Amino acid sequence: MNRAIDWLKEPKSLWKLFGGFLGSIFLFFFLVRIGLFGALPSFEELENPSANLSSEIYSADSVLIGKYYVDNRSNVSYEELPSYLPKALVANEDERFYDHSGIDFLRTIKAVVTLGTDGGGSTITQQLAKNMFHRKRAKNIIQRVLQKAKEYVISIMLERRYTKEEIIAMYFNTFDFVNNAVGIESASRIYFNKSPNELKVEEAAMFVGMLQNPSYYNPRRFEQRTRDRRATVLRKLMEQGDITEAQFSELKDKPIKLDFHPESANDGLAPYFRMVVAEELKKWAKENKKQNGEDYNIYTDGLKIYTTIDTRMQRYAEEAATQHLTRYQAIFNSQFGGSWKPWETKAGITILETACKYTDRWAALKEQGLSNDKILDNFRKDKHRMKVFTYKGMKDTTLSPYDSVKYYKSFLQIGMMVVEPYTGYVRAWVGGPNFQYFKNDHCRPSTKRQVGSTFKPIVYALAVDNGWSPCMVIAPGMVTIGKWHPKGGSGGPQTLLQALKTSNNQMAAYIIKNFGVNPVIDLSRRMGIVSDLPPYSPLALGAADISLYEMMTVYSTFPSGGISVKPQYLLRIDDKDGNTIQNFTTEMKEVFNDNTAYKMCQLMKGPVSRGGTGASLPAYFKYGVDVAGKTGTTNKNTDAWFIGYTPDLLAGVWVGCDDPLLHFLYTGSGQGGHAAMPVWGMFMQKAYSDPKLALNKNAKFFKPSDSTLVKDLCEDGGGTLISGGDAGNYDQIDEENPDSEY
Repeated sequence: MNRAIDWLKEPKSLWKLFGGFLGSIFLFFFLVRIGLFGALPSFEELENPSANLSSEIYSADSVLIGKYYVDNRSNVSYEELPSYLPKALVANEDERFYDHSGIDFLRTIKAVVTLGTDGGGSTITQQLAKNMFHRKRAKNIIQRVLQKAKEYVISIMLERRYTKEEIIAMYFNTFDFVNNAVGIESASRIYFNKSPNELKVEEAAMFVGMLQNPSYYNPRRFEQRTRDRRATVLRKLMEQGDITEAQFSELKDKPIKLDFHPESANDGLAPYFRMVVAEELKKWAKENKKQNGEDYNIYTDGLKIYTTIDTRMQRYAEEAATQHLTRYQAIFNSQFGGSWKPWETKAGITILETACKYTDRWAALKEQGLSNDKILDNFRKDKHRMKVFTYKGMKDTTLSPYDSVKYYKSFLQIGMMVVEPYTGYVRAWVGGPNFQYFKNDHCRPSTKRQVGSTFKPIVYALAVDNGWSPCMVIAPGMVTIGKWHPKGGSGGPQTLLQALKTSNNQMAAYIIKNFGVNPVIDLSRRMGIVSDLPPYSPLALGAADISLYEMMTVYSTFPSGGISVKPQYLLRIDDKDGNTIQNFTTEMKEVFNDNTAYKMCQLMKGPVSRGGTGASLPAYFKYGVDVAGKTGTTNKNTDAWFIGYTPDLLAGVWVGCDDPLLHFLYTGSGQGGHAAMPVWGMFMQKAYSDPKLALNKNAKFFKPSDSTLVKDLCEDGGGTLISGGDAGNYDQIDEENPDSEY
């Protein structure tokens, strides 16, 4: 012991000890650098940081409408930051930032001496290294020492690769400001609904204050605490001369006014549309590779996706749907008070019990070992307080889980698409009443419902394209095909225009009887229908399940001069550096000539004119632009449709319940002209009233290439009478399909 003490008294011995200590530190960091204690990022990774970048979805009018992400993060450059944001950061987090090379040894020693009570020892660069490569805090002291050592090494590597300004920008881009806001760009939009360069000095100071502990200084939960921390940051700016004393006095106690815009799949415009785009992009990512051969990842690669959606039209479509459903849900609910009790039928009970099995509560009880009968008993009897969705806001009520399922199953659903008929560009997409509570998208191609009389224009187009005049007078009689005797409509003399105007089932049956089912199916395919079509004559009345998406393709053929235009909602995809990696084009196909298309436009004016099935349209849409369209109502008023168009816009609306068990009891309220068409009219009124959209309020349908055919039109009659009976070949089949509309 004494020898050891004597040895330490020797100056050379102290120097040897000190040298050994320094050598050990040097050796330790050298071993860290070569990866002995775990791999460090490569030079390539430092040049191209792998922190997850959210992919952004933009509308046609250049509005960010959503993101796909693991971390909700988008990058901004140093030049996009307001000047006082970096100044506040340096003043509060690392005063000697511009003087050190990644590690502030004075600050580190101070932190060790004070045990961190006077601030941490990490520089901005070290914090960036942690954000980028070591987000999870070590679990024990040994791991923490190794982690800090790695951060030291990575900090020096970062300082050698990047400028100070780039490091500041990267730091702001990688920090998690909570509330699903990673990076200053996302945080600015979520907390204040603005871009970073629009931040006021007090807003920037709030974000810098959050850097110390974003959960503790969360302005949504702890406003006063966050305000006090913001005042500390503002004082630093004042002491540096970046703001005046008067500005500090004015801002230090100013309330924090958030304009909070959370970003999630349930929020924002066009949530159903964004989910459809995500599915499409996942397919695209599997079929396309990066230059290095890796697959694209829409959640981490920072792609920029440009779509055809117009945010103004999307907003008008969502507003129109909500306005109509708010009123019409009450009409629908009033039916449940009488003798009609669908949920007490065997089919209704089966639907509800099946729906219960898909809930998280059922899965949790199943994990506890309960039998299906006991779980169902729990669902029926365990009533408790809950909040439920209504069109007037959330409502507090007491329900059992079983009754909650029944409540949501009883909502009317909607599907609405708005398309430019000439380009196919989808301008609005409303897949349902509220994405948070109703995930089923009624616009997607896979969602099919019976289309009713909206199918009839295809049948009429076949006749017109084969020389039948819109003003040809026909007395079809009461049509019989095999054992099928369609109901609805008179067998007396009418022009084609009058018959389509009143949705006469006898006339549609007469046409398919003359031409046969197969030609109708063939024309349907060429116009855009890919769904299965039953090869029976009731197809003339729409006895087929077809998606709204397909029907939009069909109807585009009329205002587009005989060209079938498939809805297109993607324009292009850029990578994170702004390089275009994919352009998208609209799929078009000529179906018939513009003369047939023009005649069909004139024919389809009938349903929305006086005496037509959609005659009440002027109560909702009051401009003098040409309008054509067709209503549709299926058996038992299960499905209500209206698809119509102007020279500028084509829109389709479907209204009904997810389960066909539920329907309107009376055609007066359940028909397409009442249950669906008002949404179309309200949307168009909003769109045509917006001067920024610049829609032509007096536009007329195109003129055909052969102008002499314009004379071959009529309003209320005229032409040659053709009596009913066999005027062509048709399939002799035993048909017992139900009528689609009557």
